[in-house]
Amino acid sequence: QGYSESPDLEFEYADTDKWFAELSELYSYTEGPEFQLNRKCFEEDFRVHVPDKKWTELDHNQHRTHAMRLLDGLEVTAREKRLKVARAILYVAQGTFGECGSEAEVQAWMRYNIFLLLEVGTFNALVELLNMEIDNSAACSSAVRKPAISLADSTDLRVLLNIMYLAVETVRQEAEGDKAEWKTMRETFRAELGAPQHTHEPFSVMLFGMVTKFCSGHAPHFPMKKVLLLLWKTVLCTLGGFEELQAMKAEKREILGLPPLPEDSIKVIRSMRAASPPASASDLIEQQQKRGRREHKALIKQDNLDAFNERDPYKADDAREDEEENDDDNSLEGEPFPLERDEVMPPPVQHPPTDRLTCPKGLPWAPKVREKDIEMFLESSRSKFIGYTLGSDTNTVVGLPRPIHESIRTLKLHKYTSIAEVQVQMEEEYLRSPLSGGEEEVKQVPTETLYQGLLPSLPQYMIALLKLLLAAAPTSKAKTDSINILADVLPEEMPTTVLQSMKLGVDVNRHKEIIVKGTSDFEYMAQHLVFANCIPLILKFFNQNIMSYITAKNSISVLDYPYCVVHELPELTAESLEAGDNNQFCWRNLFSCINLLRILNKLTKWKHSRTMMLVVFKSAPILKRALKVKQAMMQLYVLKLLKVQTKYLGRQWRKSNMKTMSAIYQKVRHRLNDDWAYGNDLEALPWDFQAEECALRASIERFNS
Repeated sequence: QGYSESPDLEFEYADTDKWFAELSELYSYTEGPEFQLNRKCFEEDFRVHVPDKKWTELDHNQHRTHAMRLLDGLEVTAREKRLKVARAILYVAQGTFGECGSEAEVQAWMRYNIFLLLEVGTFNALVELLNMEIDNSAACSSAVRKPAISLADSTDLRVLLNIMYLAVETVRQEAEGDKAEWKTMRETFRAELGAPQHTHEPFSVMLFGMVTKFCSGHAPHFPMKKVLLLLWKTVLCTLGGFEELQAMKAEKREILGLPPLPEDSIKVIRSMRAASPPASASDLIEQQQKRGRREHKALIKQDNLDAFNERDPYKADDAREDEEENDDDNSLEGEPFPLERDEVMPPPVQHPPTDRLTCPKGLPWAPKVREKDIEMFLESSRSKFIGYTLGSDTNTVVGLPRPIHESIRTLKLHKYTSIAEVQVQMEEEYLRSPLSGGEEEVKQVPTETLYQGLLPSLPQYMIALLKLLLAAAPTSKAKTDSINILADVLPEEMPTTVLQSMKLGVDVNRHKEIIVKGTSDFEYMAQHLVFANCIPLILKFFNQNIMSYITAKNSISVLDYPYCVVHELPELTAESLEAGDNNQFCWRNLFSCINLLRILNKLTKWKHSRTMMLVVFKSAPILKRALKVKQAMMQLYVLKLLKVQTKYLGRQWRKSNMKTMSAIYQKVRHRLNDDWAYGNDLEALPWDFQAEECALRASIERFNS
């Protein structure tokens, strides 16, 4: 049977999942009993100072006094006492759930408590404690010697990381009804988080250091999932998400005097529909028979040309409507053949009028042309018609025939200059005449601070992230797990019953999925990723049954926080674990897949050597299988990756994958001079790949120095 029956996935790509989902992913199910332990630690201490009232009954000043008292408790030298106080603070950060009746109440108290903790300066104290724990050589050496590491080895670290994650995740997002002072605190917190700490490096760099220490085997007890989640949220909090990125792009273009962006890509993607995936062999045979009947019928109807037009998926909309009126018989033959318009381009989703984009009818993206493309077109035209070339002159059209003038006008109409191109030009100009350029001004924005902090050890950070991605990939075998990423999932005593084993199995899979989700968000470190074999690693990741990965049910919703602390827990049975939740797909897995595809796109864009890596590693069949997932954004990035390598895959591949070719035509932005569908590309000379990577590396090193 075909895949076209599988429903479209109602997935909206965003910076993060819903608030509750992001919180529940912080805790592994094995940590469940610790919620009550935190509560116990808090209440024992609280009762001593406030015997007759609940936390929720105190006023702000009393809350503040108690928070200060807890903060002082972190200063004690006795490790046990310090851990108890840290657990009490964690309970406060978790929204003092023992006194709440619903999840919404937990959320409200959580926001209030976390801003209270920030107000008294808890976060900075935690950073210092975390630093102490990272440098705790005794814990590291005992963990290295242990044959099996479990949850107990990372207790202190987990408690600290939990509080910090809750703080970053809560403060990062604005909520309705936030007080004015909270808004000021948010801005201050973001600035402090991105600025160098007392260790002279931003907080994110400190966390990156934890990742490399873990991957080098010096600290196998670090709870990696929590470190990665905190690192991702810290980067997101300090640098901003998509909306901020889009706004910064627009602002930067204005400063550089460039025309505004042709469209908001996030909005365009959100309004796109998924295409039906390429048919399997059995579908093709079936459709071949139908096509035979259909073409016979078409010949009777009218001449050949009209029959072709009838099937042309790119005709204007009005013509299509006329055609539908004429073609009103519902016989079997009327069923679509593989290139039929509806299958490649399903009807658009009905959006409310405010959301409607003013796109031209037909293709969703405005075409783009680079300055370089115009130059190449002019050069080839000049040498063809006049026999001379003028270098980078794009204005002189003397002696060229009129149709060429028309073409140049069209190309210039769609010319698009990216910010990167302007910045590269400015950098080249500066290198050419460093003295006349004066002192180069580098704005100390959060991105710049982070980059400066990461630069000295960037290759190690990237390799460490890739090691984690490899260890968490669903296709990795147990024996290749050179690093053990399950240190913060495995309980001290291994499960004795089938039910416990099943629960642990779900927990381990969920844990791996969350690690992949955290790793996939660092999209701007491309250069080192290529040298560390990132491209084949991502392809290996997709070389699995991607449909079952996206619909995996590795979560037990009754054990998810905050549900599990507010409600009575039902009896868990093997059947209820087997059933999983009733979601159509797993948000984090789809999110990871899209991020990994975006990283591949970032790595290969405009770089022939890397595009050839896609071809050499036989990525086309792997990517084609990923098209089975009916989600427009994921399909768009897969099609982009297929588009860049189409010209190298040979005529036979293009012939037998016409449906994929049509989908690329309709969904991916066109570069007017790009000969992607045929193999006539002059730029793609196979022997200068090495040179290209070396030149790039030299430029990067020059820029960084």
